[in-house]
Order: sequence, then C-alpha cells, then structure tokens
Amino acid sequence: QVQLVESGGGLVQPGGSLRLSCAASRSILSINRVGWYRQAPEKEREFVAIITDDGRRNYADSVKDRFTISIDNSKNTVYLEMNSLKAEDTAVYYCNAVYFGNYWGRGTQVTVSS
Repeated sequence: QVQLVESGGGLVQPGGSLRLSCAASRSILSINRVGWYRQAPEKEREFVAIITDDGRRNYADSVKDRFTISIDNSKNTVYLEMNSLKAEDTAVYYCNAVYFGNYWGRGTQVTVSS
C-alpha cells in the first residue's frame, strides 16, 4: 500500500505561483508512476502531470510550460510547481501513485482569484 498526503494549496492571485507537495509512505523509487490530478467544482477529475519510473514527464496541454512535476527521492516527496496561475486552475489537486494498485491522497485546495 501507499499513503499519500498533499500540502501546499491555498489562495493565490492570477499570475501567481504555488508549490504543492505530496509525501508518500514508501520510497518513490519503488513506485511505478506518480502524478497529479485535479477536480474543479461540478467537473470530472482530470489529469495534470505524471512522472514515470523511468523519469519521463507528461503534462496536460492546459498546464504545459506553466507547471513542473518533480521528485525528491530522499524525502519520498513529489512536487508540483505551478506558475502563471489562472482562474481556471482553481480545483482540488490530488496526488496519485500506481503501485500494484491505484492510490490517491485526500487532496489540497488551490484557489486562483483576485
């Protein structure tokens, strides 16, 4: 099993930045794939970014060139650096890990508003 705990969400103005963190209960190196998804009010959960066990990174078109996913193996933590935030980025952001199953954190709220 993998337990995931997200943090770092909050209220930010349009154009601002936030860094989300996802602490995993086991070594990231042992996990097949980790990533971030988000769910806006009254919308389906959608893919944001992933990083695979061979280091490949993929991003949703809507966040490409603005968001960066990274890993700190020493801390078993996955980060999502979010820049140039827009109102449409407002959502609950969830961390996901694939390791003999599909695991989710409880999410962290990101609100982009002036």
